[in-house]
Amino acid sequence: MKLRRRSGDESLNSSAPLAEEKDVPILVEVQLLMSEKRTGLSIMRTGIAILALPLSVLSVLIATSKYYDIGHIVHLFVAVLVLCGLLVGLSVYLIVLAFLRIRALDRVIRRVRAKFPNLADLIR
Repeated sequence: MKLRRRSGDESLNSSAPLAEEKDVPILVEVQLLMSEKRTGLSIMRTGIAILALPLSVLSVLIATSKYYDIGHIVHLFVAVLVLCGLLVGLSVYLIVLAFLRIRALDRVIRRVRAKFPNLADLIR
């Protein structure tokens, strides 16, 4: 089985084989690594979205601070701050975890590119 380049790519000869049959497992491995990288990016995006929630809550609390007295609602205020702190911690954890995972996957992809130079133009 030989893979061929897409017919819409004018800069490449469309009849030239893209990869040999022996290269297909390597391409499948790279596809798996790239899908893991997309998952890491998705986790990072989720962490950033979770980080926006406590910032929004704190902004609303600051904007409406003239309408309440902290002394009367200190127990609610502490609960909200603890919840915001937990959300910030969760978001930082997700962002760091995703960042480390993406870096590790990039290193593996670079090793595959170095090991199989004939496939380097396919792996970016």
